[in-house]
Amino acid sequence: MTKYVISGYIGFDNFGDEAIAKVLTSYLKSKKAKKITVLSSNPHKTARLYDVYSANYLKFFKPIIESDVLISGGGSLLQDVTSLKSLIYYLAVIVFALVFKKKVIIFAQGFTPFRTKIGKFFTKFVLKYCDKIYVRDAKSQEILKNLNLESELVSDPVFAMPVQREKNKKGVGVQLRSFHTLNDKFLETLADEISQNFSGEIIKLFSLQDSLDLSVLENFAKKLEKRNLKSEVYKNLTVEKATEELSKLEYLISMRFHSSLVAAKAGVKILGINYDIKVLNLAQHIGFPIIGLEEDSFKKEFKDLINLDTSNYNIPEFKFPNLLTI
Repeated sequence: MTKYVISGYIGFDNFGDEAIAKVLTSYLKSKKAKKITVLSSNPHKTARLYDVYSANYLKFFKPIIESDVLISGGGSLLQDVTSLKSLIYYLAVIVFALVFKKKVIIFAQGFTPFRTKIGKFFTKFVLKYCDKIYVRDAKSQEILKNLNLESELVSDPVFAMPVQREKNKKGVGVQLRSFHTLNDKFLETLADEISQNFSGEIIKLFSLQDSLDLSVLENFAKKLEKRNLKSEVYKNLTVEKATEELSKLEYLISMRFHSSLVAAKAGVKILGINYDIKVLNLAQHIGFPIIGLEEDSFKKEFKDLINLDTSNYNIPEFKFPNLLTI
């Protein structure tokens, strides 16, 4: 029986990464893994949530030495668009495992074009020594192919999470997060379109990582109020509660990748906000409209949203690759 260490953006209360951790740990437990240790910024909470061992993400030496396999992912860990510092950290964890001759699996990760030459060089150098690389989308696979790295295409693990498809959907949701190019002009235009298309609705505002989302949503709530629209902020949500509430909606206007993914699986009409290429890729693959942060008119996209036929969605399946023997 195998002992695993999972490395990811876990313990920061980010909905998507916590959903991935939930799916992955549940799978490994179902396969009778001998021991599962999750690296986390909040080990006590992580251990309680997933019924696993957990260690501080900066103290990865002992857990890796005592393990057989390191699983890095999923999500978008190995990229330097958000931060070169975080890329170096995740690569350092992998290098440490390789030095101690542990098996290393890159699990269902998404890759974007590298911003820095050093980030690109070190990622290529480290990944060529990993035992298996699984990517969550075709464009990520293409990026790795251009680096002469072989990978296997799966999809995002959250597609494997049970999601209820409500028959009588109702309500309008908005999911926003802090981002350096998200400006007041965009928010004002978005509020205008919501007011024109959904007057009389109580707009549900979803914070899926309170440290990044909550202040933006509270600001947006004030803009809606000026347009005589009531709103309600959903915060401090568990994975289960966020999934349940997103699934009930008829419409969702969403920045985050995994909020759009879960809503699409539930058959919600989605308008994506393209703050990152991963959201654009998801929208193009599944088949929902998307707007850019630099745009100053959303009239066509809102019309597309209202007329959207969710029966035409292309929802990928997720089947776990063999993580037990590599």
